[in-house]
Amino acid sequence: MSPSASESPLTILDGPLGTELSARGVSIDSPSWSAEAIRMAPETIAQIHRDYVAAGATIHTANTFRTRRRAVGRPWREMTDRAVQIAKQSVPKTHRVAGSIAPIHDCYRPDLSPRDPRSEHREMATQLVDSGCDLLICETFPSPREARIATEEAVRTGLETWVALTAGPNTDLMTPPQMAQAALQMVEAGAAAVLVNCTPASQSARFLQAIANTGIAVPIGVYANAGSLQERIGWEPLTEAGIAQYQQYARTWVEIGATLIGGCCGTGPRHIQALTEL
Repeated sequence: MSPSASESPLTILDGPLGTELSARGVSIDSPSWSAEAIRMAPETIAQIHRDYVAAGATIHTANTFRTRRRAVGRPWREMTDRAVQIAKQSVPKTHRVAGSIAPIHDCYRPDLSPRDPRSEHREMATQLVDSGCDLLICETFPSPREARIATEEAVRTGLETWVALTAGPNTDLMTPPQMAQAALQMVEAGAAAVLVNCTPASQSARFLQAIANTGIAVPIGVYANAGSLQERIGWEPLTEAGIAQYQQYARTWVEIGATLIGGCCGTGPRHIQALTEL
């Protein structure tokens, strides 16, 4: 088994499945986002996992971001299990497969968070454990309240649990001080690591710095967005300059104290490879 977050000086996470599936011609329509690809394009998912292995990632997130019951209905357990098995069969046994636990509603609409999401997060966390995940990542949470509940339920399973908080594409969902306070709450809930995710790479350092300034006692990290969503063409096209810029942002994250780095929306295997060269 690869080292845990607390043992490795720099751990490379993979990049996104959703926007990478879109880049390869697979539909990722809401509300199920990338979940339908489990049925329609499983080999494409497997190839993306393999490409992240080749790029140098050692933490691989299964395609479970939107496989909860509320998003896909009755086959949610089977789809969740299949997503985990695709990941486990596509990466070396020495790598770790993470189960993704996302907000119940929109990642950019904390106001839509249910009053009592505990049972749904418990259900998802339990299924991910039953499916054989090595760790759990509660990711892309804009609501500290819901993030804490999801974290508590994930930690309750006994698996190592990381939490990733988002300020959103316009960095208007949380201020750096608010994210820092939320990070401390996640540690109180049992999180083994706290990360910034689904936030522009150009803005992520100030959120990470705020978290680092708290003296938080767990590993910290970033997997950020590269580029931006374009109305007619989807995520803006990959460029060499964009990859180099992402790598430069990542250098800053490491200088701040990040030991966990990867990519979120708009990144791909070449961004991950660039991170291995830091």
